[in-house]
Amino acid sequence: MSVIIPHYNDVDNLVRCIAMLQRQSVGTDRFEIVVADNNSPIGIGAVRFAVGDSARVIEAPEQGAGPARNAAVAASRGEILAFIDSDCRPQPDWLERGIAALTNADVVGGRVDIVAADPARPNPIEAFEKATAFPIRDYVERKSFAVTANLFVTRAVFDKVGTFRSTVAEDMDWCRRAVALGYRLVYADDVAMAHPARATWAELSRKWRRTTAETFALTMERPGGRGRWIAQCVLVLVSIAPHGAKLLVTPKLAGAGARAGAVATLARIRWFRFTQGLALLAGRN
Repeated sequence: MSVIIPHYNDVDNLVRCIAMLQRQSVGTDRFEIVVADNNSPIGIGAVRFAVGDSARVIEAPEQGAGPARNAAVAASRGEILAFIDSDCRPQPDWLERGIAALTNADVVGGRVDIVAADPARPNPIEAFEKATAFPIRDYVERKSFAVTANLFVTRAVFDKVGTFRSTVAEDMDWCRRAVALGYRLVYADDVAMAHPARATWAELSRKWRRTTAETFALTMERPGGRGRWIAQCVLVLVSIAPHGAKLLVTPKLAGAGARAGAVATLARIRWFRFTQGLALLAGRN
């Protein structure tokens, strides 16, 4: 089995992630860890020094998480591929549960829990992230994709589906290609990991600027892409009210302050996404 980690200038989290992988219930003799460094400014030598002999670090010169994952897969040797991001924190039985889930599926998407720096007192950005980020079950069951922060697949299936594409929402695109080929994608709640909440507006807006651009590129490839995108932009805006109402009663947050902060952030980020979506469409013309 090969654990695939794309990396860009996030050494502290990478080292923590690898340390957690080394404490898995599955023995370290049963898997390798391949880190694809994507032109980190500190240099690949510094990344290798930080990681030591706990993982194999390779260069991935083509920028982007998709190309980095492709480079790591090409350099890996396992018959099972476990994809994880460098800032994720896998549960001790993550690999064991992922392997087990593959006995009844071709592609497995696992649970991602969002954690704030101070879980008892998340700021408004963290509260929004905790309540809304990574609804993997919904992604799998309603939208036919999972995220590559927590994804298991056999090499045989990966080779049939092909590599990740760049400049588009690569996990959405790859999973839907797999489903279109007849492979079974399932959600496994017990294949679990944690992910730190984004804590600042700069982090949150950067995430949504990237994902909006990637989703736009994917949408414009489809028939009627322009009309679809306009509809999506409108939906992003009009969904503020119903989604805000859900946040006010979500069990994922404790206290009126956290819920109010999440609602305020929801309105702000949805307006940001709406304006970004229109700007992308204008640039396309």
